[in-house]
Amino acid sequence: MSPRSASVNEELRRRSRERLLQAAVELVDEHGFEATTLADIADRAGSARGLVSYYFPGKRQLVQSAVHRLMHRTLEEALEREPHTEDGRERLARAIDAILGLTRDRPVLMRQHMAGLLQAEGFVPCPEQRRLAELLSDTVARYGSHDVTADYPLLRALLMGAVYAALVPGAPMPVPTLRAELFQRYGLDWEQGMPPGSDMDTGSDQGQDLSRFFATEERSE
Repeated sequence: MSPRSASVNEELRRRSRERLLQAAVELVDEHGFEATTLADIADRAGSARGLVSYYFPGKRQLVQSAVHRLMHRTLEEALEREPHTEDGRERLARAIDAILGLTRDRPVLMRQHMAGLLQAEGFVPCPEQRRLAELLSDTVARYGSHDVTADYPLLRALLMGAVYAALVPGAPMPVPTLRAELFQRYGLDWEQGMPPGSDMDTGSDQGQDLSRFFATEERSE
């Protein structure tokens, strides 16, 4: 049997890494961060325990990368859904609704993610986080920003603040109220994006298959 080509090995590594990301999201969403072990994640992904350490320095880094993957794929899906639009205000409305929708639908996962960001290491540099930043920066640019380097961090901070406010144990703010505040801040119409209670608002995504957010494209050898 001839050895596998470098491209096939790279594809196998990529698929293995993405199975670990999906398993991490599923297990933390089901059981919380503390109750989820690296062994649990490896078992769910069908990977050897040592392979987790090969790709990620620790559980928190793995989970943060996994949530950033879910966030950027959710954002991509919202921005490119039909009817497709290049209108900057509509795209910003969709971006806000995508992040708030994840907060509403997966509160355990997003609460653990926010807690992780407050740890000493903060944001973990990874391809998933960079892609999320690129999408939000592009959204700000299309909205009409004349200084994306200043306006992107502000949007990120406002979204993080809204996520935090929606998830504070014992005193959560309603997502529609937070949405209204953000829409007013950016001069968006309530009917844009995916208004709560509308036909475009699909409601809770809890329990649905997440594989589409972690799927990889088939690549020829």
